[in-house]
Amino acid sequence: MNIYQKRALVIGLDDVLFPKKDYLLQVYYLFANLLEYTETVPPAKDLTEFLKSAYMHHGEDRLFERGAEVFGIDNKYRAQFDRLHFTAKLPLKLLLYESVRDIMRAAHENGKPLFILTGGNPAMQLNKLRHVEWEGLDRVIKVYFEEELAGQQKEPMTFLLAENGLESEDVLYIHAPGDDRLARIAGVDSVDVERILTDDK
Repeated sequence: MNIYQKRALVIGLDDVLFPKKDYLLQVYYLFANLLEYTETVPPAKDLTEFLKSAYMHHGEDRLFERGAEVFGIDNKYRAQFDRLHFTAKLPLKLLLYESVRDIMRAAHENGKPLFILTGGNPAMQLNKLRHVEWEGLDRVIKVYFEEELAGQQKEPMTFLLAENGLESEDVLYIHAPGDDRLARIAGVDSVDVERILTDDK
């Protein structure tokens, strides 16, 4: 993989720039503390540990319900749990994978534009972006949201290329493990972020 042979770099967000869990586990921590502050029970530490363990074993699916069943959490708190995913003010910054940060920095220093193309709810993804420790890179990236573009009947990667005067062969797309769907649709070269992270170990 040689970014210097390409004119531009397109990068995914979750599990590409940083581990998605680094965001979600802080959301669960904030929810647990909010609940303890409001109801006094369950202890925030216990609920945080439960949500973390449940997420690591089962993923995000039915996470609130799992916690509610074990700790007797009133369903009225479901809305606050969901809202925190979009509005959370994280106690800790989200740290970029060093190797991905270095690739972005090298691309920028060589005059190549940087784009982020992210799936998922745009409001949630934007909140994640606000909490990243960019080290100045935020000033030189342009962000596109798949959901917004798809809602306008636009194929996300193809639209990004066209809007920025790029051809498919001009771009390298760094994607989440096993998710090269957008690259295949638009015919752009891509690399799984795991390959980058493994190469650096």
